[in-house]
Amino acid sequence: MPAPLPATAPPLSLSEVVRELIARHPDALIVSTCGFTSRELFNAADRPENFYLVGSMGMSAPVALGLALARPERTVIALDGDGSLLMNLSVLPLVAASGTDLLHVVVDNGMHESTGGQSTVQRSDFVALALAAGYRSAVRVETAEELRAAELPAGAVLLHALTGPRTDGPGRRVTHTPQEIVARVHAAANRPAR
Repeated sequence: MPAPLPATAPPLSLSEVVRELIARHPDALIVSTCGFTSRELFNAADRPENFYLVGSMGMSAPVALGLALARPERTVIALDGDGSLLMNLSVLPLVAASGTDLLHVVVDNGMHESTGGQSTVQRSDFVALALAAGYRSAVRVETAEELRAAELPAGAVLLHALTGPRTDGPGRRVTHTPQEIVARVHAAANRPAR
């Protein structure tokens, strides 16, 4: 189990993780898990490259893997949650064995926050799980400084971001229909990266 956050460092937030991903990878195809995670991405930067999985818990990494296999020239990010990944741990060896460049980001607040804050099993060691499954690299970050400094090489890479619970509202719900989301992502995936 990871050590508790130092008292001097404010806990990392989902908002900080999303902003850092967009800043580092402005052209990436981002597949976000359901609930507050998709809402955060939608409110931070609604763009055609965002595949919001409204109601599809546990599927961000498998969908991102499909995109990475179909478009190997593009940067693809799976924006996952701890509860979501725990629902589908079998995706880890699939991603590792695929040979794709996929950045798998697991935002871990230790709870199913979107449905009322029920605790997940525990603060799982997703770094150890990813490395055991064969990911090229895996790193855990607990502060904004560690997030900004994290080195994320090419290949199947996992970033485990320990975050605190939300301190503000979850923002507006995704306003696009599932059909619109698919059409937008399809068009974005077929355009060359800028």
